[in-house]
Amino acid sequence: MNENTVNRSIEGIFNKHSSLVYRTAYFLTKSKSMADDITQETFIRMIKKFHLYDPTKPIEPWIYRITINITRNMIRKQKLLNLVGFTSNFSEEEVETKILKNERKDELWSVINLLPHKSKEVIILHFYSELTLEEVANSLEIPLGTCKSRLNYALTKLRKSISEKDFFQIEQKLKEDV
Repeated sequence: MNENTVNRSIEGIFNKHSSLVYRTAYFLTKSKSMADDITQETFIRMIKKFHLYDPTKPIEPWIYRITINITRNMIRKQKLLNLVGFTSNFSEEEVETKILKNERKDELWSVINLLPHKSKEVIILHFYSELTLEEVANSLEIPLGTCKSRLNYALTKLRKSISEKDFFQIEQKLKEDV
């Protein structure tokens, strides 16, 4: 592959996946500025590591694995900075109301945000980013069984927090809006 072909390929990948990478990062961090940084860093790292990508496999799990790893690192770094007394330039109180369009989504996301981070990752990647459970497992570098267990745990918690009827309607709406 020559350099022009690689550049066009990377540009196409960016155009196709950047908004989903941003939204995934935003839902995991609840911060627009961190989501911007994560999106930028994801594609910088992807470009640097593009030679390691196996073109016989789908690219989405690879991109989301990079996104998740960068998000985890940035959250750890932010927690460490907060622990030692440095303040961040973003508000932890930022909410998804500008992205989410109705009260049911707001209710669902507020409940999702109460889930442990590992469960939240699986929910977002599976339902929002529309990755299969196998792709989610590959992205998070966990066994498929662990991925299924985390999804089951998350859905059980959500069902307990939201009535069954509302949960089913919200789950369907979430799938439709993706």
